[in-house]
Amino acid sequence: MVTRAELASGVERAFLDHGYQHLTMSALAEAIDVTRRTVYNYFGSKEEAFRFLIEEANAYAVTAGLAAGRSVLEQGADLVEVLATVLDVRYGDNRRRLAKSPHAVEINDQAFRRCRDLMIASATSFQVELASFITELQARRTFRLRADMDADTLAQLLADGARGTNQSLPPTDPETLKLRYRAMVGAILYGTTDRP
Repeated sequence: MVTRAELASGVERAFLDHGYQHLTMSALAEAIDVTRRTVYNYFGSKEEAFRFLIEEANAYAVTAGLAAGRSVLEQGADLVEVLATVLDVRYGDNRRRLAKSPHAVEINDQAFRRCRDLMIASATSFQVELASFITELQARRTFRLRADMDADTLAQLLADGARGTNQSLPPTDPETLKLRYRAMVGAILYGTTDRP
């Protein structure tokens, strides 16, 4: 029996190794380490497997990003570092894994074509959780938002900025994304917060 995490890992490996267009169900079965017949117990099609991957990767990234932010907060990191860490793990980790594939452009294109609904749902969910985290940070007196700004709007700005950083032209080296997120977070925060 394959665990959900093992299944997601195998599906990711298959798409990164073969791309979307050239991946066969046989290659997918091999990456998951099951028979071709068994792979059909999990997925009725390659697109179904791809959508599973996008949904799982995004759900994991949201949880991991917020956990990483909380971890550096407990270590005494400043507000910019805390939020840049959240964004780097939420968005940057996926970009770094994808960048190692010769099929990165195709996979990114297919994700936007075939999984836009999942990506919107994940973005919405993340922004709600990020707004909650921002509210938590305010309650800790880490910072205070100006009267004309709220946690939901700041979460939207930060998430939009991170997604924009990921799609910037010329492309940002995935290994330097954290520096770009940090600069972007600093620019947004210092225009939206009062220091305590």
